[in-house]
Amino acid sequence: MWVASYCARFGREEIMSRIGKLPVIIPDAVRVTVAGQVVTASGVAGRIEQTFDGAVEIKFDGRVIEVFPRDDSRRARAMHGTARSIISNMVQGVQKPYAKDLEIQGVGFKAVLKGQALDLALGYSHPIVYAVPEGVKVTVKDGTAIHIEGADKFLVGQVAADIKHFYPVEPYKGKGVRVAGEVVRRKEGKKSAK
Repeated sequence: MWVASYCARFGREEIMSRIGKLPVIIPDAVRVTVAGQVVTASGVAGRIEQTFDGAVEIKFDGRVIEVFPRDDSRRARAMHGTARSIISNMVQGVQKPYAKDLEIQGVGFKAVLKGQALDLALGYSHPIVYAVPEGVKVTVKDGTAIHIEGADKFLVGQVAADIKHFYPVEPYKGKGVRVAGEVVRRKEGKKSAK
């Protein structure tokens, strides 16, 4: 109800997402096609296809993509900025892939890449085998440094989160999988009574 009165008083443009209003300019090295709600971007780093919510309208004139909410509904307003950000990330990702670096710390903790499967030894009674999804490239250096790379920002982040979830860093000895450069607050262990 307040949305309608706000629009009448200040105009519809005032409640649109600040990020959503920004156009996405397509560089020469990227090819983009828009077919209804499906946006496809391809470049030197790969190809991404994404289907967007019907609450937004996507307009493409060959050089610039613009996203508009279809109405004043809460869903349309929420998806306006989100859709624009995802499209922008797609365009950037197919030019220069996104990357995440993980570190494994702990005695006997290591990772080995076997084809498209990451074999993790993290102190459990069994090895953990993680199937690397298509579109993501994983490399392991010295058994403890994992480099994740891909054109899809969400997928790169999800793979990093999945691997980290197998053994999050514990605060007493600092063992586990962490993002490179992550600072973990350490706790002091119990002291024995004398």
